[in-house]
Amino acid sequence: MQQPRPRILFLDAYDSFSNNITSLLTTLLKADVFVLPIDDPLIEGHHGSSSAAALTPEERQARFIAELRRYDAVVCGPGPGNPDNEADVGLMRIVWQLAESEMLPVLGVCLGFQSLVAAHGGQVGRLRRGLHGMVREIDHLEKGNGEQRDGDIFGGVGTFKATLYHSLCGHVGQDEVAEKEWETARWRPLGRCPDLVPLAWVEEEREDGGKERILMAVQHRTKPFWGVQYHPESVCTEDEGNKVIANWFREARGWNEKKGRVPVVDGHALARAATKPSLLSQLAGGPADQGASRRWWETLETNPTPNFLTVQLPPGLQVPDIVEAVDPTRSERIILDSANAAPSTSRADVRGRYSIIAVGLEETLRIEYHTGDSYATIKIGGLVGSPLTRSDKVPLDQYGDVWGLIAAFHEARRLPATEPSNTPFVGGFMGYITYEQGLSDIGISLDQRSHHRPDVALAWVTKSVVVDHVQQVVHIQHLESASPEKDDWVGKTADKLFALRNPHRRPSVSAAEEAMQLPLKMRRPSLGASIQPPQMKDYEAKVRICQEYIAAGESYELCLTDQTTIARPPSDNLSITHSRPSLCKQQQQQQQQHQSQQCRCASCPPLSPQPPASSWALFKRLRKLQPAPFASYLRLGPATLVSASPERFLTYDRRGRCSMRPMKGTVRKSEAVSTLAQAERILHVPKEEAENLMIVDLVRHDLHAVCGAGNVVVSDLLKVEEYQSVFQMITVVEGQLPPRRREGEEGWQDKDKVYTGLDVLAASLPPGSMTGAPKMRSCEILREIEGTKERGLYSGVVGYMCATGRGDWSVTIRSLFRWDDEQVAVNGDEGPEVREVWRIGAGGAVTILSTPEGEREEMFTKLGGPLRIFGEEPTCRW
Repeated sequence: MQQPRPRILFLDAYDSFSNNITSLLTTLLKADVFVLPIDDPLIEGHHGSSSAAALTPEERQARFIAELRRYDAVVCGPGPGNPDNEADVGLMRIVWQLAESEMLPVLGVCLGFQSLVAAHGGQVGRLRRGLHGMVREIDHLEKGNGEQRDGDIFGGVGTFKATLYHSLCGHVGQDEVAEKEWETARWRPLGRCPDLVPLAWVEEEREDGGKERILMAVQHRTKPFWGVQYHPESVCTEDEGNKVIANWFREARGWNEKKGRVPVVDGHALARAATKPSLLSQLAGGPADQGASRRWWETLETNPTPNFLTVQLPPGLQVPDIVEAVDPTRSERIILDSANAAPSTSRADVRGRYSIIAVGLEETLRIEYHTGDSYATIKIGGLVGSPLTRSDKVPLDQYGDVWGLIAAFHEARRLPATEPSNTPFVGGFMGYITYEQGLSDIGISLDQRSHHRPDVALAWVTKSVVVDHVQQVVHIQHLESASPEKDDWVGKTADKLFALRNPHRRPSVSAAEEAMQLPLKMRRPSLGASIQPPQMKDYEAKVRICQEYIAAGESYELCLTDQTTIARPPSDNLSITHSRPSLCKQQQQQQQQHQSQQCRCASCPPLSPQPPASSWALFKRLRKLQPAPFASYLRLGPATLVSASPERFLTYDRRGRCSMRPMKGTVRKSEAVSTLAQAERILHVPKEEAENLMIVDLVRHDLHAVCGAGNVVVSDLLKVEEYQSVFQMITVVEGQLPPRRREGEEGWQDKDKVYTGLDVLAASLPPGSMTGAPKMRSCEILREIEGTKERGLYSGVVGYMCATGRGDWSVTIRSLFRWDDEQVAVNGDEGPEVREVWRIGAGGAVTILSTPEGEREEMFTKLGGPLRIFGEEPTCRW
């Protein structure tokens, strides 16, 4: 008879590395791991039953102890905060106080380790300087020499390095030991904690020339309790460290056998599986359950037939040229633009391959959701008064949340795997998700919002043009419904592209765009634009506040941001009107000469203020100044976004292969830093590597939540890449979703077994590179520091989810955005005037090694790209 797999309970203190630990335990120990949050979840022990809420503390404790009997061992995980604060450790305190008859083996990690020390006479205080993301050699007694003390989990373990994530440390009396006695005394119980046996140390060199003695591991002298301060699960902890975990579990099982302790698995479990349930499994019922009561949108666009045509890309044609040719009069647009794809645009390492243009958005169906609502809105655009204009408020209780609704909608329209694979997108969802939606997804309440703008806006695109910049071809695509009305949109669009084949053709530009092609000093002044950037001293003060939180153990890294606002007269957002052929080089030179001389002849009238350029003109300017692999332009509902993002957030294919690309560590190009080798010397330093490493481990945690144990790997760790104006450090993290039961299956009854890329997206927001770690606590702190300003589209994501199951999303950075309903009134020469408001977000990751001046400089470096399209450069006067 096969022995049952051992069971481990993981107590989760809301850390952003927890899933990495559960994966390590599952794969290394061949165990089933279950997760229970530390903040008294027993109130909802029976799926939120009202009777559970009336339990006394004693009754809750009894229920928790009954839960512990189901497991072979417990791991008390890492997390933010201080073990002296009961809210930060919660149920861990009960574990250390168990009666002998209920005792079971326990391993504490980081905060769990500190909680063990604090519960047995030790003190927990601040390090002289935190060690978040630092990699150090762990000094332990054995070092592989074959010696072993009873219960020492380092027995037979050789030398290894491990990642540290802490600014607090356990004090057991090490500072009272004289230097001459330290070498031998450090391996014995010290006076303050006679029941704790030190197992490992790190001695950190400090600025004053002395060493700080930092306790790294202990075991209880008589109880089956062990703890490690370092993070065994980090990608930079060496594999030799796995032996420590294996040794601990061997000791744990030996203790259980000696005591005759056998887990009792019966009744209702309070803990959940380590992997999240799929979005499709949470639906109250499939479409078939609704029968004749189906809403109008539930059958719309189902069973589409892909119609496509591939043509050569006309020479010299740019993405904006194609947009203006195939969709010239639209007020709404979505373009995902690989603006740096052409080799001539930059020396960038990272180039996009595809640009995707959504066509005919006003007639598409879309889903919109405002965070906190109990419903989402599904509507179809069309012109005002058109019979195509329909809208429906959809209650979310049947779907669990907005992600369940999106998953169900997408699954009902999913295409089989037989469609052509030479294009990443044949149709499906395109749109944006705000940073605030991500906050809501991790449980942060957004109270008293002053607007009702969409936090999720996704259009179901059926007409699209995809440019393959590598193969130099254009895919014209139409997901056609069963309607007998065929208008041969694909063929007509191809004809429009053929008309652009004139080799002598120059792209058309508006008067405002023409003016923006001039050097900054030659341009006429913009009408009434006012720019309000962050104040340098205020931003530096916020950096210091972040560092105080980090030093107190509340966060490992905080991704601080601030906003610049630009108020200017309203522009015409209908993208291409009153265009004319652009000036040739000779004509431009003549015009510049006239303007530079301020000519007063009759043919050259006095300079007058330049009308504000449209958002489309701003995008064209930005893509020229700062070409990026994940640029985008959105004019969707009340939102307008102009982005030159260099950062891919998440991509996934139809077979469930997922990839995330966290980007942390930036240096601006200059005469002093002009080559990749120079940038690598600057970025491969402890501060920059730690900044990236923390987000890498966070991203691994996010992927493990859906992909499951053992299905996440890291490649290109801490790689420096070149972009148009900066060098960036990146890492690639990849995961594999569980396979669909049968490729192309359509039966609803098995959907609870199906995970999609949408599961990963929903589990990973907001992007970790824009929050810090641990994510939830860091976001709470950042909301306090940054004040009432919402980040909005900035720090959110933009991308697509194809009907085939593919998806690609970028982080919204190096961007500017506006909302239609955000306006300010100013006093003009002729009375009150209305101004539209643009916002540019910028910031950086603050760590314990940051300097306020350095972080301020990084923030203004990132601000500079988008701001230059308004003719401004960040300067020290701000």
